[in-house]
Amino acid sequence: MPEKIRVVVIGTGQMGSSHARAYYNLHEFDLAGLVDIQTERCRKLSAELGDIACFNFLSEAIHAVQPQAVAVCTYPDTHMQFIIQSLQAGAHVFAEKPLATRVKDAEKVIKIARQKNKKVVIGYILRHNPAWVRFIELARTLGKPLVMRMNLNQQSRGSAWQIHKNLMTSMSPIVDCGVHYVDVMCQMTRSAPVQVHAIGARLSDEIQMAMYNYGNLQVRFADGSVGWYEAGWGPMISETAHFVKDVIGPAGSVSIVDPDKIKTTSSADIQAHTRTNRLLVHHAGVDKQGNFLQGDEIIDTSDEPDHQELCNREQRYFLQAIQDNLDLSEHWQDAVNSLRIVLAADESIQTGRAIKL
Repeated sequence: MPEKIRVVVIGTGQMGSSHARAYYNLHEFDLAGLVDIQTERCRKLSAELGDIACFNFLSEAIHAVQPQAVAVCTYPDTHMQFIIQSLQAGAHVFAEKPLATRVKDAEKVIKIARQKNKKVVIGYILRHNPAWVRFIELARTLGKPLVMRMNLNQQSRGSAWQIHKNLMTSMSPIVDCGVHYVDVMCQMTRSAPVQVHAIGARLSDEIQMAMYNYGNLQVRFADGSVGWYEAGWGPMISETAHFVKDVIGPAGSVSIVDPDKIKTTSSADIQAHTRTNRLLVHHAGVDKQGNFLQGDEIIDTSDEPDHQELCNREQRYFLQAIQDNLDLSEHWQDAVNSLRIVLAADESIQTGRAIKL
């Protein structure tokens, strides 16, 4: 039986806890350490998972455990530092998105991973959801150019609003969440992004510095496809039309639809961020009288994995990348491309001009 892979998780918040549970339940991994400067939070998760060793600093965990893999689940502005530290220690890395807060830093991480011959898997959770995979596949049947419309607005309050305020000390909503959906757009078009324009607004005095908590980007691709993405965080954000995932092409359209979701689920509920429930496929073909030749189709996806299972699947992919020595070149390039687009959107908001890529 192959030796288990010793893994350390740094960051025991929402995503770190989910990934730690995944490692704990996958027999190929040995969850050997948890790292968090919030000691009580770390101890609480440790007790849940059978008294896993807790550390305040990654350097301590690396020295004590000598992990073969590290999961970086901290705030975005620390990702590059911890990924490089882990690679230098000889570990493979799973990192929550984004890979870094600057494109050149993301490229530096990838360069070091190549030099060290180590795997770095970025947490693009939607890539492991079969319903989203199907959504992308259907979008590719619609012809070119595509019009892609997506958002994820979150009416956050209480602890969710505090998490969002913490995140906004280093990154805007349009960057933090946008990499997921821009990555989906890149998969749908498989075309190079060429221009980004964006607008944003700061809707709360509680936000530190001059960070905005609402943003909207528009991106144009080389094949003529266009997309927009909108993200807002805070107690003032409207629940109306908070979840739009819609793609239009010459041959018709495909949309993620759930008319009951807005009545039953809060936009801040992390389970709702990946759930699709059903896909609506519309065919554009008409006869001589202008009547549609084919009716709309509903594809039921309500049996899709929940958030924890998606985290489990991410870690199974990480395991496969290590064990089967997967070539992650395309994975890395996609991560850099999506980051390049959302950071260009950030620059566009700050400068008031369109950014050519």
